[in-house]
Amino acid sequence: MNFQEGEFVYVNKPYGMSSFGALAYVRTRLSRLLHVKRLKTGHAGTLDPLATGVLILCTGKATKKIESLQLQDKEYTATLQLGATTASFDREHTVDMTYPTRHITRELIEQTLHQFEGDIMQVPPLFSAVMVDGHRAYKLARKGSDVELKAKPVRIDEIELTAFDPEKMQMSIRVSCGKGTYIRSLARDIGYALGSGAFLTALCRTRLGNVRIEDCVTLDGFQDWLDKQEIELQPTT
Repeated sequence: MNFQEGEFVYVNKPYGMSSFGALAYVRTRLSRLLHVKRLKTGHAGTLDPLATGVLILCTGKATKKIESLQLQDKEYTATLQLGATTASFDREHTVDMTYPTRHITRELIEQTLHQFEGDIMQVPPLFSAVMVDGHRAYKLARKGSDVELKAKPVRIDEIELTAFDPEKMQMSIRVSCGKGTYIRSLARDIGYALGSGAFLTALCRTRLGNVRIEDCVTLDGFQDWLDKQEIELQPTT
């Protein structure tokens, strides 16, 4: 592998770490191995800190592929807590409102999910990296600024209910979607469509393009993986 010329590294990003944090972890170890100060590295398709799963890192000239990688289809698994909402639509913030759930059944959920398949309009989460007048939405939100995000077209190819616990009022879904889709926003919209509320309690990106989570290395196992690679070093001038 020639990381200086350009390679792809498939990482299973751990819970609680930012995508940049995962990139920095890998870049530090690659730079040390290659005896360079700072290896050119980037990542395709940012994952929230509370999300796990496929994160594609690109090195060297492979960073030119980042934009095209971000346009590829993605697949996620997610768990939703019904009957409540949070400001961030996930567990980053505490519950701000509660809603009735006694009317929610598996049948109602399955009927409701179908309305989200296809081309839909979706409002991104306020606590997201969406740009608003040159500023990140989440930074404005944390400052208490009154920000209103506009709905954007997204595409959901398939959404499937994989589990439902009527006692805990938790449901799990598998979602195949196009670029720009926020699963946190989808959770919010599903809760609203069910006549209740919902927020994410777990999110994993299981596929990005042709890269599946089974193809990824964990950060804990990254050094062992790196030690097994045949590394090609660029000659010094």
